Amino acid sequence: MKTYLYFSVTPEALIASMLPPEEFGNYLATGTKKRTRGQAIFFEIDEGLAGDSIPIDFIKKRCVPHPDGSPKRSVYITIYRVLERLPLASFKSLYLTTDDGRVLELQKGTYTHKENPGLHLYQELSPVTPRVASSLNPIELVKTVTDTSKPVSVPKLVFVELKLDEFATDPVGAKAEDLPYPNIPHLRDCLISLVSGSDKLTKTVIRFFQGDLLYRTCKNGFFVGQGDELLYYHFPEQQELEDKYYTWWRSALILGFR
Repeated sequence: MKTYLYFSVTPEALIASMLPPEEFGNYLATGTKKRTRGQAIFFEIDEGLAGDSIPIDFIKKRCVPHPDGSPKRSVYITIYRVLERLPLASFKSLYLTTDDGRVLELQKGTYTHKENPGLHLYQELSPVTPRVASSLNPIELVKTVTDTSKPVSVPKLVFVELKLDEFATDPVGAKAEDLPYPNIPHLRDCLISLVSGSDKLTKTVIRFFQGDLLYRTCKNGFFVGQGDELLYYHFPEQQELEDKYYTWWRSALILGFR
């Protein structure tokens, strides 16, 4: 049987498995007896490009079929400082799993920043998990956050940009009917401070990511970056979600309105 290598983002872990991505995502979300439910976000990793961070002998020894011939579902390799050890070149597709085990594959693409005015809202996913408002676009954010010459930085960063709608350009007067975020007044204050002459480029909206990511709040896609390197995984437009990925999208929406 083929062995796959996965980087689980939430929670952070490097996992070997004999399950292909869709089956692995279903397993992470619902378990073997379908008695648990939990969202999963993970990347497939190219073992051949992962460098010395992968204990090949350990995987070969542990990731073997069960005595009855069924595939080994998971062998945890490490749960600490996973992202910083993985070369960006080793990242393959990103998989978004709903809490009932539906899996959506996002392939790597090219991110082209459009020069339009507006603020941004980012949910950082690994290795740290604050939600931040920022005047920086994704390219600028990665360069700033992974600048290790600064006292506060991380080696690499996984994050997603979230929708702000009218708040992006008018945080003072915008209405928040369609923004499903907690503590909207605080979010508004953070955004206003970014356009009020402050020298700060980011403001923390929520210190720690808790619970599941509402996929319906994704604006454009997911990012993995370090310095000048940026991987981009485009999140489908709503029409495409409804036409091509309806089953997954319906499941994601049910979670979002629970």
